[in-house]
Amino acid sequence: MARPDPALLDPARYPFHHTITTRFSDVDPNQHLNNVALAAMMEDGRVRFNVGMGMRVALGQRRAMVASMGIEYLSEGHFPGPVEVFCAIEAVGRTSWTIVQVLMQEGRAVAFARSIIVSIADGRPAPVPDDFRAELTGAWSLRP
Repeated sequence: MARPDPALLDPARYPFHHTITTRFSDVDPNQHLNNVALAAMMEDGRVRFNVGMGMRVALGQRRAMVASMGIEYLSEGHFPGPVEVFCAIEAVGRTSWTIVQVLMQEGRAVAFARSIIVSIADGRPAPVPDDFRAELTGAWSLRP
């Protein structure tokens, strides 16, 4: 994944954010937050974003699966400062949507992630329900 467009690192563009407390166990031998810990923070933020959007109810009998995820590590993060994860919908397709996230600490971008989520029914990709599509492209989308 190429380095993200600087405009994607502006937390004001994201409709959702969540603060995560760092733990001493998140630190690696180089004394910064480990890349695996940062990936887990992205996952936590993405799941909380999904809950905040009401995804489970909106999908009905469908399920959502992560089809792809890429993370760009942009700067070092440090314990014990908290991090904030910001989430938004970047695009919506027929059976999938793309979530972008930026992880910030003390006003600087630590990491950026892009995940493609697929709507699944009967073990196969299924169309995103129209009412959920409206939510994704409205209130939860990346702001200009």
